[in-house]
Amino acid sequence: MKNFVEELTWRGMIHTIMPGTEEQLQKEITSAYLGIDPTADSLHIGHLAGLMMLKHFQNCGHRPIALVGGATGMIGDPSMKSAERNLLDEETLRHNQEAIKRQLSHFLDFDSDAPNAALLVNNYDWMKEFSFIDFIRDIGKHITVNYMMSKDSVKKRLNGEEREGMSFTEFSYQLVQGYDYYYLNTHYGCKLQMGGSDQWGNITTGTELIRRKGGIEAYALTCPLITKADGGKFGKTEKGNVWLDARYTSPYAFYQFWLNVSDDDAQKYIKIFTMLTKEQVEEAIAIHSEAPHQRHLQKLLAKEVTVMVHGEVEYQKAVDASSILFGNSTSEALRSLDEQTFLSVFEGVPQYTLNKSDLPKGIIDTLSVDTQVFPSKGECRKMIQGGGLSINKDKCNDVNYQFTEADLLDGKYILVQRGKKNYYILKFE
Repeated sequence: MKNFVEELTWRGMIHTIMPGTEEQLQKEITSAYLGIDPTADSLHIGHLAGLMMLKHFQNCGHRPIALVGGATGMIGDPSMKSAERNLLDEETLRHNQEAIKRQLSHFLDFDSDAPNAALLVNNYDWMKEFSFIDFIRDIGKHITVNYMMSKDSVKKRLNGEEREGMSFTEFSYQLVQGYDYYYLNTHYGCKLQMGGSDQWGNITTGTELIRRKGGIEAYALTCPLITKADGGKFGKTEKGNVWLDARYTSPYAFYQFWLNVSDDDAQKYIKIFTMLTKEQVEEAIAIHSEAPHQRHLQKLLAKEVTVMVHGEVEYQKAVDASSILFGNSTSEALRSLDEQTFLSVFEGVPQYTLNKSDLPKGIIDTLSVDTQVFPSKGECRKMIQGGGLSINKDKCNDVNYQFTEADLLDGKYILVQRGKKNYYILKFE
């Protein structure tokens, strides 16, 4: 077995680790779990560090357990939060769980008969029948209020600027998460819980419960919360989260996110979010440092993560789509884009809505009367005659050109390019 702790250490993925953890992992195949919040039917890149921990864990010969927090999702974790979250019903949670498992299968092997095949569990399955009386009698008596109050996640909420305080529901969260660990330890032999550094308090409540109730040792390991070099929040864009599901963030937009990170962030992220070896990472950093303007590190990072999440085909489409905007691509390449990718590539480009029933329609009237692509017919005619106008990436030199339905991309769009950098979308409805 590869040394999991050594692997995470060189990647900068260990924040806190309980004594004895490395020795346990070197001794035998070990089961470890990481909790995933099921409040949406897709994971986002804020979950990626945790998923990579599970992936490395399995790659090092151990058994990863992904726990979807159906029960804890109904409560809300106070860690790093200033207010309670919305609670979800069971039907929504089940739907989210199935969607999350499909995404996890890109990272983990659930289906093989290997001893370290991954498991997916939902804590709602063992919490739903647990009565309140049984819980406070069998679990609550083992953990003191003093111990629970000492946790940073609790203290920050109680001492925070918001005067709403903390509900008993949230206060009990660490007990429920602690019981999850105890349950997995008892039923699946799970001896390690992993998570982000903000989870340390909840995780150690679990190790304490296992020690007090079961009389055995359990372990904990957390990774740092991922940040950007400029201090901004990782994974957030102007449009919000960068999702792993193509319905919410297109593979093109996903690829572009990684392609556009800073040099400092690329050097950090390529260790955290890829499976490249230490030697491969060091070589990539060296190549990048010789010609930073070529963005070798960002291109490699974007490729590795996009292929892992969306597959080789979608990665190649994203690369091709990038060349449409920034390179000398063809109308054939443009027509190969699906509608979502087309709109992602040309996001923010001025759009004009026209009537499809007006087709065929002369190019000069369309671009200078029906729309404001050109301020006048004369300027439009001059640009066409000078070879500066392209329609769907094809040069147009005919001032009498007629737009027809044959020009429509996806049956509704025409891409107009004025000069080198000015794009416009005509949308026909």
